[in-house]
Amino acid sequence: MLNSEPMNDDGIFACRKEVIEMSVFVKFETPKELSDKAYSLAEMARDGGKIKKGTNEVTKAVERGAAAMVIMATDVEPPEILAHMPALCDERNVPYVYVPSKVELGNAIGLDKPTASIAIMDVGKGKALCEEIAQATKALKN
Repeated sequence: MLNSEPMNDDGIFACRKEVIEMSVFVKFETPKELSDKAYSLAEMARDGGKIKKGTNEVTKAVERGAAAMVIMATDVEPPEILAHMPALCDERNVPYVYVPSKVELGNAIGLDKPTASIAIMDVGKGKALCEEIAQATKALKN
């Protein structure tokens, strides 16, 4: 790929600075280890629990106080789709965690399509893992 922008002495394009920013709704950075645990929890809930998928269903579940945990993907476009979710979860005392990929999140719950967010209603056999993730995210927020 050809680029007509001038380069500085370090071989870096002088006019362009690429900055990787977190989406507007992301309130804390989630370590990969914690994201992997969240995917595992989603798989456990798929196999033995109950899940709501998609932002509309997740919003309703949180508002009704039925969600045990919310998992949100950070690669959602436009990010405003999930902008309300962290504040709503905080207001309703529902733990939430971020994962990097909506495609992987969809796959974790058995969908062929990506999903922006899921609410775990019944964690099934993942109760201990759910509590561990909730504690870890609580520590990250503070």
